[in-house]
Amino acid sequence: MSIPEFTISKDGFDLPGEPLSGLDAVVLAQLAALDPAGHKGLLRRLLTLYRSSLADLIRQLDAARRPVDPTALGWVTHSLKSSSASMGALRLSALCSATEQALREDRLDRLPALLDALVAEASLVEATVRQRLGSD
Repeated sequence: MSIPEFTISKDGFDLPGEPLSGLDAVVLAQLAALDPAGHKGLLRRLLTLYRSSLADLIRQLDAARRPVDPTALGWVTHSLKSSSASMGALRLSALCSATEQALREDRLDRLPALLDALVAEASLVEATVRQRLGSD
């Protein structure tokens, strides 16, 4: 199954049936259901771990961008795609998939715009996670 192509519009990237930015409420509810009483603080721990991992992976992504290191970019986007999907950051995961596809197809000309969109979405996701955790 191939990932639909992102198109560049004046507002950024568009993807047919594109997932919403931020964190998906259904995914968060499914994670919360694993600890229904909330006594173990599972969702909070997962969000804290994801936030830390997100920051580390974005730093690695930035280092792999300049100069472009396709191998490192592939590893980072693959790792970020999986963890983001698990936490409900579905648009971020889709952007990672599109970046992986561009790398597989040797479409390096698409990387700057894709990576800019990915970093912007990661920033929005981080802010959403921070808000959910109630921290600054």
